[in-house]
Amino acid sequence: QVQLVVSGGGLVQAGGSLRLSCAPSGLTYRAYPMGWFRQAPGKEREFLAAINWSGGGTTYSSSVKGRFTIFRDNAKNTVYLQMNSLNPEDTAVYYCAANSAGYFGANEQSYTYWGQGTQVTVSS
Repeated sequence: QVQLVVSGGGLVQAGGSLRLSCAPSGLTYRAYPMGWFRQAPGKEREFLAAINWSGGGTTYSSSVKGRFTIFRDNAKNTVYLQMNSLNPEDTAVYYCAANSAGYFGANEQSYTYWGQGTQVTVSS
């Protein structure tokens, strides 16, 4: 069983930055492909970014490309989402997810494990 622990959310002013962390743990942990998603109130969950097992492959949604960066440190068993130039429309609960089959991309149905989510609130 793999558990994903998400941290780093909080309140930030528009134009500011936050870095989210996702630390998988568990007896069967290995370097899974990982993704970040978010869900704003009253909206469907939205794909943001994904990264392959090595960190050499990434993909982003058009809504965050150029502002958000996904990267990983496998030595620390952690995947990060660096978020810059935040605006109030980025306010949401942010989730990380892991895929045990090698897939990394926007299809949330393909992800096997999910973290508990962390609230990000951007004030204007």
